[in-house]
Amino acid sequence: MKQQLQRQWTRTSEIVRAWTTGQKVAAAVGAAALLVGAVLVVRWIATPDYAPLYSELGSADAAQVIEQLDASGVPYRLTDAGGTILVPRNQVYETRIALSGQGLPSGDSAKGYSLLDEQDLSTSQFKEQTDFKRAMEGELARTIGAINGVENAVVHLAIPPKRVFAEEQDPTTASVLIKTRSGATLSGEQVQAVVNLVASSVDGLTPEQVTIADASGQVLSVAGSGAGGGGDRHQQVEQFQQQMSSKLQAMLDRVLGPGNSSVQVTADLDFDDTTTETIRYFDEPNIPPLSESSTTETYEGDPQAQGGATGVVGPDGQMDEAGQVPGEMSRYEKESTTADNAVGRSVETRTAAPGGVTSLHVGVVMDQRAPSAVGAEGRITDLVTAALGIDEARGDTVQVSAMPFDRTLEEQAASELEAAEAAERRAEILGWVRNGIIALAVALVAWLIWRRRRRMHEERIAATSVVVEQLRQDQLARESEVEQTVAMTALEQADRDREQQTRNEIVDLVEKQPDEVAALLRGWLVDR
Repeated sequence: MKQQLQRQWTRTSEIVRAWTTGQKVAAAVGAAALLVGAVLVVRWIATPDYAPLYSELGSADAAQVIEQLDASGVPYRLTDAGGTILVPRNQVYETRIALSGQGLPSGDSAKGYSLLDEQDLSTSQFKEQTDFKRAMEGELARTIGAINGVENAVVHLAIPPKRVFAEEQDPTTASVLIKTRSGATLSGEQVQAVVNLVASSVDGLTPEQVTIADASGQVLSVAGSGAGGGGDRHQQVEQFQQQMSSKLQAMLDRVLGPGNSSVQVTADLDFDDTTTETIRYFDEPNIPPLSESSTTETYEGDPQAQGGATGVVGPDGQMDEAGQVPGEMSRYEKESTTADNAVGRSVETRTAAPGGVTSLHVGVVMDQRAPSAVGAEGRITDLVTAALGIDEARGDTVQVSAMPFDRTLEEQAASELEAAEAAERRAEILGWVRNGIIALAVALVAWLIWRRRRRMHEERIAATSVVVEQLRQDQLARESEVEQTVAMTALEQADRDREQQTRNEIVDLVEKQPDEVAALLRGWLVDR
């Protein structure tokens, strides 16, 4: 076995030594890549798969859970700014059961109605009332903490004692402190939801008596403002002013050109709830009267026969008899009609919603260097008045002025933008050049490798051709030697055949003519 390994190692070493430099470099790079890949795969396999143990934890609960995990030796990771704890997936349920046995996580410091479980027969009335108020505060804080974006909440209730007379009863008030999660803010709808939630949960508490603030000290809802108060009112005013300014700025940009005007709108909005009741009375001529009466009086006779004074009553109150002719008959008639007609009654009740416009104040500044702004103050004033519905009767004002604009910041911003674009173009060009150089280097390396391989291939082909030619020459040489050997053998055989034939002929001649042969031999001997 050892000898086989040594032979295999020797063979491998000889093969490696026979490699070229490029082949050795390629083999080293490939081996390194395989080693790195193997290490990464091993680390990936060895790294446990983490799953959430708890999420949306408070800072206090997260600290307690982490302390217990450190004591237990369970690996963990923190995400979501420490609000989510991850542990290996195969230990999630086991760890949860272990932590639950120790009362973790506790949820929050507010126990809620669980405080009432600790009461007994010896509990005083003051402690009972205090525990009940604390229980309501804890339950409200826990409920508010369930809103998206809220990390923690603290609720304080001020519940005055009940009085006999309602007019002497002090109102119940509440204050809420909210701590939002990192990067989260509460919208106006969420603040109003908290106000209504707290007001609806406490007996005798109205939304106007709830104050809400955040952890930074900003008041989100002021007591007494009710719905749409505090920051919400300011937000509505800002939104209305921004809307009006945007519309007016868009119109002026079309008229004067972009950047040649600036608009500022200040609005005074009325957030009071106003109810107006109007009663009107009117006649209905087509409706018959409810009741009608007629009286007629008639008198005829001689007033002298009655022995009384007749005549016309004068200015002094005495009877003036100058206008009365003696013996003339007197006649008197009187007729009166009384009718009770029906009177129509109209009652109109109007309730004005909060948010009405009390007054608008608009300021417009034009760049006097703009060609379209020369002499356009009057026309721009008319346009602004018509566009925003300016009413001078309610105190609206419009001021349009033309003055030179300071373009320093715009020019600086434009130069910086051009410099940034130039730097971006240079970076893009450098990126292209770098990519081109890399591609060229890769192509050059590939071409060198291809050329080297082609040269090696040509050398192998040439070497193979030389070997083949040498083998062919050797084969031809061997074939020629074989042919020569065959020829020599054939010649030798022919010589032997001729010698044998000659010998046979001589033998035949000796046998047939022995005397002549003897005489010929003696002659040859004499000559020698």
